[in-house]
Amino acid sequence: MIQILTTGGTIEGLDYIDDKGLTESSVTIKEFLINANVDFEYTIENVFKKDSRAIVEKDLELLISKIIGTNATKVLITHGTFTMEVTAKYIGKLNLGKTIILVGSFILGSSANTDAPFNLGYAISSLQFLKPDVYIAMNGKIFHWNNVVKNLETNKFERND
Repeated sequence: MIQILTTGGTIEGLDYIDDKGLTESSVTIKEFLINANVDFEYTIENVFKKDSRAIVEKDLELLISKIIGTNATKVLITHGTFTMEVTAKYIGKLNLGKTIILVGSFILGSSANTDAPFNLGYAISSLQFLKPDVYIAMNGKIFHWNNVVKNLETNKFERND
C-alpha cells in the first residue's frame, strides 16, 4: 500500500494569489489516479494546503507525525516546488526507514498542459522500486534528499555535485 500525504502546491491546481490565500481548485490527486486507472492500494490524507513558502516547522512536525503514524512503508508527499528540497532534507535527516518521495509540478494541476500527471505517475512508479530513503521525483528524474537543489533560473531540480 502507498500512503499519499498532500500538502498543497501547484500539483493540486492551487494557485496562491498572495499571502492572503489561494484559489479553489477542481483538481485532486485522487482524480489523477482515477483517470490513470491505477491498480494498487493507496490512501490519501490531506495534511495541510499551503504554498510551500508558507510551511513552518509546526507543519513539518505534523507531516513527520503522519509519516511515522502510517503502517505504510511507501509514502508519497505532494508538495509545492519552492521549498520541496528543504522539506526533503528535513525528513531525510530523520532516517525514518521508509521509502518517501516528494513530488510536485511547475504548471498548475488544473491547466491543460500541466506536468502534474506525469510527475505523479513517475513518482509512484519510482516509489515501488527505490530502497528506503527520501527522494524528490520531478520531470523524469530522481534526486536523493542530500543532493538536490532547485535552479531558479531554469526552474528545474538539479544535483548539487
